[in-house]
Amino acid sequence: MENIRQILEENKVILKGHFLLSSGLHSDTYFEKYRLLEKPYLIGEIIKTKENVIRSLGITLCIGPLTGGALVAFAVGRMLKVKAFYMEKAGEDLLLKRDFLIGKDDRILLCDDVMTTGGSFKKMIKCLGPDATKIHGFFVLIDRSVASCEEIVPLISIYKTHAATYEPENCPLCKQGVPLEKRGSSPTPRL
Repeated sequence: MENIRQILEENKVILKGHFLLSSGLHSDTYFEKYRLLEKPYLIGEIIKTKENVIRSLGITLCIGPLTGGALVAFAVGRMLKVKAFYMEKAGEDLLLKRDFLIGKDDRILLCDDVMTTGGSFKKMIKCLGPDATKIHGFFVLIDRSVASCEEIVPLISIYKTHAATYEPENCPLCKQGVPLEKRGSSPTPRL
């Protein structure tokens, strides 16, 4: 498969500007993962680049948070021919609803679209409670984290990069007066 960065650029995934991330941090780079997620055939091809590593974990169940992480979990589950569940937001937490049942012998792969701080993975671990011992790995399309998170191992990513993030009170883009943009949950403009 061609260079992953080239695929991201060709599909307008990497955006530059001043962005508010879901973690609350600011950044000059935003990854518009839905430009990939809207193309299931492309996601399947990209995920296949890590198929051997993922298969080596012996995964029997993929779980991701709504919405992007769930789409990733389902794509990985399809490749592995295993079940895939999704967690839903409940205030600041994530919950596993819909009578999704984790088996006593399941080996779980937690999936997400983009990782900055690992916050979504931490919420998923918390949601699983005692079943968190069944987690055998983590998968993310884009890892933009600066610091590694001890509890998020092994982490498998398609694309790893350093993209600057700033606490809002120390953001140089705010100090320069660059307009802040919040993407992701905004309504879709009609053409």
